[in-house]
Amino acid sequence: MTIRRRDFLTLAGAATLSGSLPRLARGAENAGVYDLERFGNARILHITDTHAQLRPVFFREPSVNLGIGPMRGNPPHLVGRAFLDRFGIRPDSADAYAFTCIEFEKAAGRFGKLGGFAHLKTLVDRMRSEAGAGRALLLDGGDLWQGSGLSNTLQGADMVDAANLLGIEAMTGHWEFTYGEKALRANLERFKGEFLAQNVFLTEEAAFNDAKAFDPASGRVFKPSIIKEIGGHRIAVIGQAFPYVPIAHPKRFTPDWKFGIRDEELQKLVDIHRNTDKADAVILLSHNGMDVDLKLASRVTGIDVILGGHTHDAVPQPIAVTNPAGVTLVTNAGSNGKFLAVLDLEVGKGKVSNVRYRLLPVFSELLKPDPAMQALIDKIRAPHAATLDEKIAAADRLLYRRGNFSGSMDQLICDALLGELNAEIALSPGFRWGTTALAGQPLTMEDVMAQTAVTYPETYIQTMTGGQIKDVLEDICDNLFNADPYYQQGGDMVRVGGLAYTCSPNESVGKRISELKLDNGHALEAGKRYKVAGWASVNEQTGAPVWDVVAKHLRSGKPPNRSLPGVTLKGVEDNPGIAGQG
Repeated sequence: MTIRRRDFLTLAGAATLSGSLPRLARGAENAGVYDLERFGNARILHITDTHAQLRPVFFREPSVNLGIGPMRGNPPHLVGRAFLDRFGIRPDSADAYAFTCIEFEKAAGRFGKLGGFAHLKTLVDRMRSEAGAGRALLLDGGDLWQGSGLSNTLQGADMVDAANLLGIEAMTGHWEFTYGEKALRANLERFKGEFLAQNVFLTEEAAFNDAKAFDPASGRVFKPSIIKEIGGHRIAVIGQAFPYVPIAHPKRFTPDWKFGIRDEELQKLVDIHRNTDKADAVILLSHNGMDVDLKLASRVTGIDVILGGHTHDAVPQPIAVTNPAGVTLVTNAGSNGKFLAVLDLEVGKGKVSNVRYRLLPVFSELLKPDPAMQALIDKIRAPHAATLDEKIAAADRLLYRRGNFSGSMDQLICDALLGELNAEIALSPGFRWGTTALAGQPLTMEDVMAQTAVTYPETYIQTMTGGQIKDVLEDICDNLFNADPYYQQGGDMVRVGGLAYTCSPNESVGKRISELKLDNGHALEAGKRYKVAGWASVNEQTGAPVWDVVAKHLRSGKPPNRSLPGVTLKGVEDNPGIAGQG
């Protein structure tokens, strides 16, 4: 059975109270930040979207994360002061720095970098030890193997080694699939945990040709779930991989597999774990994105907690969602190794009676690096250090990516595409991963790769009509702001160079983009053809890797295009998901 309706007020209240940020993080000088009160009989530790960042990073949270329709003003669509008010965080605290963009550069100087696997291991080991022997489980929500130059070179093998040492016991996937089946399976052979994905099936043709699958009868490619004995109770963990892999990425990486949210298959699996396997708790390890998880929680019954990822939302408290059979708690644990989620459960026979949830910022200056993990990182990195550490330029301003519309790091990439490929317009994908550089900070090849490290990095030039360009912007905008979360396929708005436009997120499909103008002030003409540069196309390209184009541009010392960003938002002035364009 799932969390019962009569338990809702007690459970939701406990989640709210205990989900408040630890008192100790209110000043990074207080070493007691990670002192947690013992609670429950089972502890689930959760990380997600670390994007192969083995070392501590700066990462600025978004100043624009708009919610439209019923999503307006609700987590995760709160930024800045609205976020602080919703979760009771003091503006000048270390928590405010970790969870928001407010006075980011000033706070970065005060509180330092976050994350790093050596520091994360120290914290994970402490949380495990305090839970007691056999009472803790570490889960990873995907996007573990991709996001750095090192991981791209080694096809994720470095992160498998780090995951094994960290002690990850189960994970699901997204960008892991972009290495292709051969590399994926080679990594999984070495991974000591379980790779779970209930929603990945063989295509009909692949099934006919007896392609490899975990369960040929059903066509499931990977193990869908596991049951773990924790503290004497049976806890089922179901994996939910990113549902739109063949749409968001080149299909050539996964030609034999089909994905999807697959509510019905998920419901059947939950019912089996509840009714046949007699699981006392059911956890969904998801890479759907938080809005999708919130809708899924209202439709699929029997799940106690969804541990979510993909959208990089750092939400300090779980959101309680009612459904026909009870309540499901939905969480999302941020990105880039910045956070460790600690879910403490009070599990009884057939039910979870109470929870405590904390999303702990991983302050690298408060945590001593684990010697074994640090040694592993140094060993893996050593053969590539000279290339990664090459100083290319210095940041002339704060360079960040995350935000619905325009990040200064993405504008730098667009400048490089425009200048080096002699284009009129540049398009750069709205990836959510990518670290932050402070003004004046040296930029190394490692920093450039942290923004561009994909297995399809080739740049391209193509001619497009103004009408085609508008259609592309409209299509991606609908993906971001569709009123139905199941039609939101992840990522932020495509970044543009050489072009300005107005966006009205509350409008319907096809009516959100208007007033398109080139940097010279001329209107974009629907029938006129323009020279457009881009990268990371789902179609095969033959141009230079984008990191080489960006590095060449930085070495040239060309000034940035100060006319950007060129997005004007309309109709969202009072939306609590906006704290300024970014």
